[in-house]
Amino acid sequence: MHSMDSHLQIEVSPNPDPVSPERLAEILANPGFGLHFTDHMFVTEWTPDRGWHDARVTAYAPILMDPATAVLHYAQEIFEGMKAYRHDDGSVWTFRPEENAARMVRSAKRLALPELPLGDFVASVDALIKEDEQWVPDAAGEKSLYVRPFMFASEKFLGVRPAKHVTYMVIASPAGAYFPRGVKPVSIWLSEEYSRAGVGGTGAAKTGGNYASSLIAQQEATENGCDQVAFLDTVEKKWVEELGGMNLYFVYDDGSIVTPELSGSILEGITRSSIMELCGKLGHKVEERRFSVDEWREGVASGRIVEVFACGTAAVVTPVGRLRWRGGECGSGGDETGPVTLEVRQALVDIQYGRAEDTFGWMHRVV
Repeated sequence: MHSMDSHLQIEVSPNPDPVSPERLAEILANPGFGLHFTDHMFVTEWTPDRGWHDARVTAYAPILMDPATAVLHYAQEIFEGMKAYRHDDGSVWTFRPEENAARMVRSAKRLALPELPLGDFVASVDALIKEDEQWVPDAAGEKSLYVRPFMFASEKFLGVRPAKHVTYMVIASPAGAYFPRGVKPVSIWLSEEYSRAGVGGTGAAKTGGNYASSLIAQQEATENGCDQVAFLDTVEKKWVEELGGMNLYFVYDDGSIVTPELSGSILEGITRSSIMELCGKLGHKVEERRFSVDEWREGVASGRIVEVFACGTAAVVTPVGRLRWRGGECGSGGDETGPVTLEVRQALVDIQYGRAEDTFGWMHRVV
C-alpha cells in the first residue's frame, strides 16, 4: 500500500463572493450534470526543480492562458471523475478515493506527466470538499457532488516534449440523478469503423484525447437511434472492449457474470472493479476474459445471456437493452431492468450513501 500521508501545505483563501444561500438552494434542487460549479477550486503547480508547490484552495475563476500553452497543442492532459455523497447523519464521504489517486498516477506515467502522490491527491479532494461542503446535496434522488481532478501541461512552449510546468486542479459540480425517471435500459450502437484505443495506445489512461476520438462514434450512435456506443479491439475487430465511457458486464442464465478482460486498451474502471468484488459477495461468479461480439449476439439470441449492464462513476450501473449494428440488432426492446442488474446497482448505491454496512472499507469520510 502506498502512504496516504499528504506533504502538501494547502493554503485556503475563502471566496469573498460566494453564491447566495437562495441561489445555492435553487441549484441543488435541480443541479443537472456538469452545469454549475462550486465556490472554490484547488490548484497546485509542478516544475522539475520545485516539485509540487503553491497548493491552494481559492475562489473558482477562469484560467488565464497563453496561446502557446502546451496542452492546447499536444493534449498532454489527464483527469479523474469521482463523487462525494451526503449520508443521512449529515456527514460527507467519497468512494475509494485512493483508487482514483492510483489511477491518476498510472495515467500520469503514460502521458509523461509528473506523479501526484496518493496522499496529496486525497488531501486535495478533501480540502475542496471541506471548503464547499454546503454544495454536497442531500442524498434524495441519488444526488451527489461530482469531483473532477485534472492535470495539464501549462508550460508556454511550442515543442513536442513533456512539459516543464504542469498544473493540477480540482473542481466540483453538484449532480442530479443520472436516471431522473427511474433506471431504464439504454441501446448500444456497435462501432465497426472507429476505435477508441489500440494496443500500446492510451486506452488504459484517463486522458481527454480518448474521449475526443470517441465523439464521432457517439454521433453515429445517436444518428442510428442509440444512446451509447460500444468499441471493438483494433486488431481483430471482434473482441468487445467498452462503451464510450463505461465498462460492460454480461449476466448468464446460470447466474455467472462475464466482463471483458483488461487488454491494455480498456480503462480500469473503479466502479468496474468494485462490482467484481460485490458480485462475489452476492453469490455471482465473475469471470474476466476476452468476450467477442458474436458471443454477445448469440448469447442474447439463445437466451443464455439474460442481462447486460454497463457501469461507470456517473450512472453507477446502467442496464443495456438493444445492441444495434449496420444491418441488424439483438436484445430486448423492453423497458425492463433485470434482477441481477438492479441487485448489483442497489447494493453499490446503498454502500455509497451509507444505507448499508461498508464491509469492504471503501468509503472515506471527509466531513
